Parts: sequence; structure tokens; C-alpha cells
Amino acid sequence: MPFYQPNELPKLMVAPNGARKVKKDHPEVPLTIQETVEVAKNCFKAGAGAIHLHVRNEKGEHVLDAGLYKEALKELEFKVPKMHIQVTTEAVGKYSPEDMRKLAYDVTPPGTSIGIAEMIPSRNPTDDDVKLYKYLTEAGTKIQHLLYNPNDIDLLVNLLNKAKINVEGAWCLFVIGHYSGKISNPENIPIFLEKMRENNINLDWAICAFAREEISCLEKAINLGGKIRVGFENSLYMPNGEIAPNNHSKIKAVNEIFNLA
Repeated sequence: MPFYQPNELPKLMVAPNGARKVKKDHPEVPLTIQETVEVAKNCFKAGAGAIHLHVRNEKGEHVLDAGLYKEALKELEFKVPKMHIQVTTEAVGKYSPEDMRKLAYDVTPPGTSIGIAEMIPSRNPTDDDVKLYKYLTEAGTKIQHLLYNPNDIDLLVNLLNKAKINVEGAWCLFVIGHYSGKISNPENIPIFLEKMRENNINLDWAICAFAREEISCLEKAINLGGKIRVGFENSLYMPNGEIAPNNHSKIKAVNEIFNLA
């Protein structure tokens, strides 16, 4: 059974756990593969077309572990065959660019997210970076580029041009705010779009935002023609400001508000 790989970025993606949140943050944060699969099934039913996948070790810690990712992919492929599955390469301050690239090679997933500023801290793409992007593109992996500030668009254009990969329509995620407490300001979204226009490109873009400010950022993105990523990785809050009982309740509420089906 082939993995589901849509031509366009899904309108609504769930990020159910991320790298940092654990059960003490919310008892419904999925840590095991079995828990994550159940969350994926429920979120798909609620309207999420994709899942941003983190795996955890026995201690509940974020790991770039190819074996765990392959196990998770096998289960998800069977349980949610029409859901796009995106594996993260997030460094979380503990993994190197070499570790990030190695995971992508070892798993060659249906989809992956790459924070290009993490993978290319020098902001000068190397031959290794170009080689990885060529490999993943030829293998059919859908890459979503995580962009933490508008200048990352310049880096993305430089990287894809060097790799001779078409930048038009590239999947991106504009990260609005930060998990550490940097406020998610919806007025930062148009700055990314202006940088996109400066480069004379159209990206297939979504946003994620954090904490209580998440819903105003989601609304701004939708109104500007963008897509969204929602889940406990970014915010535990429902649109009405209450703590969400679980991930799929957030997905259902957001899907109903913005009519994304």
C-alpha cells in the first residue's frame, strides 16, 4: 500500500505532541507510537489531512530514531491510509545538521519537515544540503520547509536554486512566535508574504502559532489564503480559550470555524 502523498499541502495538519510536551503538560499528549496512531485516527476523522510526526524514546524524550519512525510509519500507513504523514527532523538543540540529514536518508519518509535554518546554520547551503534535497525530491518525499523568520525565504530560494529544484509552489510553514514564550503576532504573517513577493515566488504555505494567540494567527492566515497546523505541539487551548480535552477536539473546532473540509 503506497503512502498518501497529495499534490498540494493539506489545508489542516495536526501536530499532536512536538518535541517537548509530556503528560504533566497534558495527559492526552501522545508519547508512544500506539497513542500517536490513535490520535492520528481521531484527528483524521475530525478533518486533519496530515500529521506532523514526532517519536519519543522510552523516557518520553524526542529522538531522531529511524527505527521508531519506520515502525510508526508502518502503523500509520495501515490505520490512516488517506492521511499524509510528515516526519520531523527537528534538532531541538541536541541534534546536528548531520544527524538531521542522516535521519532523512535512513527513513526516506512520505513527507518530512526541515527547519532550513537549523540544517544550514551558516546560511550557505553546502554540497551535502543540495545532495539531500535532490535525493528526497527524486525519492518523492514531500518536503515542508520550516521558516522561522522571513529571511529564511531567501535561504530557501538559494538552496532550491542550487539543487535545481523548482521553488514555485514549495511547501512551507511560517512559524509565528515560539514555544518559549515569544508572542505569536498575526501581523507577522504579512511580512513573510512580502518577502515571498520580493522573490517573485508563490509558496504553498501554512502557519503554526503558539499559546492563547494561536487562534488569531490561524484566522489571519486563512484570510490571507494560507493553511494551518494545529495541535498540542503549539497550543493546548481551544478557540474559545479553554484548555482542550484532546487534539481531535481542537482539530474539530478549528475545522468547523474555518470550514476547511
